[in-house]
Amino acid sequence: MLQALKCADNQRPGHITCAFEKYGSALITIAAMRVIIMFMVPCMALASNVDLSGAVAAEARIFNNDPGHSGQSGADNYSFYLQPELRYKTEIGRFTVIPFYRHDNVDDERSHFDFRELNWRYFADRWDVSVGVDRVFWGVTESRHLIDIINQTDLVENIDQEVKLGQPMIRFNWQVDWGVVTGFLLPGFRERTFPGINGRLRTLLPVASDAAVYESDKDSSHVDFALRYNNVIGDWDVGAYYFTGTSREPRLITDSVNQFLIPYYDQIQQVGIDAQLTMDSWLWKIEGINRHGHGEPFSAVVAGFEYTLYQVFGHSADLGLLGEWLYDGRDVNAPPTLFDRDLFLGLRLSLNDVAGSEVLVGLFHDEEKQQRLIKLEGKRRLTQNWSIELEAWRFQVPDNESMDISQDNYIQLQLIWNL
Repeated sequence: MLQALKCADNQRPGHITCAFEKYGSALITIAAMRVIIMFMVPCMALASNVDLSGAVAAEARIFNNDPGHSGQSGADNYSFYLQPELRYKTEIGRFTVIPFYRHDNVDDERSHFDFRELNWRYFADRWDVSVGVDRVFWGVTESRHLIDIINQTDLVENIDQEVKLGQPMIRFNWQVDWGVVTGFLLPGFRERTFPGINGRLRTLLPVASDAAVYESDKDSSHVDFALRYNNVIGDWDVGAYYFTGTSREPRLITDSVNQFLIPYYDQIQQVGIDAQLTMDSWLWKIEGINRHGHGEPFSAVVAGFEYTLYQVFGHSADLGLLGEWLYDGRDVNAPPTLFDRDLFLGLRLSLNDVAGSEVLVGLFHDEEKQQRLIKLEGKRRLTQNWSIELEAWRFQVPDNESMDISQDNYIQLQLIWNL
């Protein structure tokens, strides 16, 4: 752990001056890692079959309001992360190593290490197989990725649930004339990460992640299985899958004695479909699932479109108009969700400039609950190696919602050095 310097007594922990004094050693660590990697790159480049990339980033997450729950810190979050990526290629396969480490100044649960990928992949003419820790992404919609079930959510990284932990797996891809069939054998379960008692964006009662309970008598050693088919048929991209095993979404059971929540991981069976139709400037999208194992069986769907206006404002910029409807029919026995009957509207502006500048703004609206979530994302390259990313969230969530994050509006800025 980094040795923090003591702040002046008249400065609150979240004050930006205090943060730079207290976490200056973190910035020094980032600079040192950059120097080390800069020396490594020429050496690795001597081998043409080795590809070294990755990122080192400093992050500031500033909250607008005081915390709403007992035990939460009122300090803003300052952190850094390291994610080098190494790929070694041979004539028959590829070895990939992608470790990840974040250190956070407030939440010990957000300071964590993970192997995002650590695997060997063998390629043949019409099939390939990979063994090890890997990441798999499924989904076509913008607002929510219902069908994405292979990897566990790394919730301490981002509330949008798009950042995933590495998953141990054996994956077999078979290319046939009528599409691609992929089988997954998943021998090790990864528990979801949750903010600690000091962290923001957490539940009213903190989650005791280390007290997790499983329906399976094999606990986290239960072997899961999935089978997926996908294909391109004319203007359609289509996919379907079946999954059986430990749910990536835990139910949260209240321990009223100790005043915390216990994650409970059920055994489920889930089928899912996804499709995207490309028609000139239109993209029509849909994702749907049906799940058994969380109380009564239920279905959920996200469907909508993206329409692109090219060369807007007389420039090379493109403007995407997004609209999606979210429905989730789960009952109170299933893990909670904020997105049961929501309308999502968004704008995506791509400047198509040398810096790769992009901005996305989106609104989630639930008229029945009077619930609104607004997100803003932006990114831009500053130089060949340096880039900057901005993210902001505003939450208008009823007090009785499970997440209870109405006090946690924030703005986040990342300064990234890309290898």
